[in-house]
Amino acid sequence: MVHVLSSRILLRPTDPERSRAFYGEQLGLAVYREFGTGPERGTVYFLGGGFLEVSGRAQTPPDPAVRLWMQVPDAAAAHEELTDAGVEIVRPPVKEPWGLVEMWIADPDGTPIVLVEVPDDHPLRYRPGT
Repeated sequence: MVHVLSSRILLRPTDPERSRAFYGEQLGLAVYREFGTGPERGTVYFLGGGFLEVSGRAQTPPDPAVRLWMQVPDAAAAHEELTDAGVEIVRPPVKEPWGLVEMWIADPDGTPIVLVEVPDDHPLRYRPGT
């Protein structure tokens, strides 16, 4: 059995500066650490229970099968904040048939990002014995 101590998602953007501006300034993700120098330096952001590392440079955007899922406390508030920050909203918040509220955006390379609100009455919030 592999004993995992930490984990992170690695993204190799086509334009590292543009991606750092998106994740750090527009989305407002907090920086965990930075390493290296120059335009391809690495920045690791807090991502809830994990981390997102934006480092290096790719010649082509990531495969569209790669997606980020980020839980937020209030999708409507996130929609307003991101709209004010100039983030293009691919789809505004919608309550899905499975009970989650989902809003879709994309990073500068087109990586799909799903912002998810788990309503108070959703089974994901159920804790036996509470």
